Amino acid sequence: MAEILIADDDEIIIDLIRFRLESEGHTVVAASDGEAVLAILGERTPDLIVLDKMMPIISGMEVLRIVKNTPGIQDIPVIMLTARKGEEDVVAALNAGANDYLTKPFMPQELLTRIAMQLQKREREASAVG
Repeated sequence: MAEILIADDDEIIIDLIRFRLESEGHTVVAASDGEAVLAILGERTPDLIVLDKMMPIISGMEVLRIVKNTPGIQDIPVIMLTARKGEEDVVAALNAGANDYLTKPFMPQELLTRIAMQLQKREREASAVG
């Protein structure tokens, strides 16, 4: 299964997503601020990132920009999961390279389905290239 990085400053959200993903067989790594996300990405390359927009130290949007502009990690799918639901927030994240955008409160099964879709898409793209 996949290794998924959850980046959110709300421990309850992290625990909820971790429980659901681990029950599906995935491995979960978590970070509660943008600086920790970048530190993790310096050590490992997860298969997907679930990223909150509003996090301490370095915002989720800045993390997204860094990820999408860094060779070796720019192809990691990123699903934004955030309370920011304004049109400008959604458009800015998608324009910055987010692969999907989901707002809080969210339905856990919907998030799992969106994660599965992104992982399948990445797998298809990798097998088409290789």
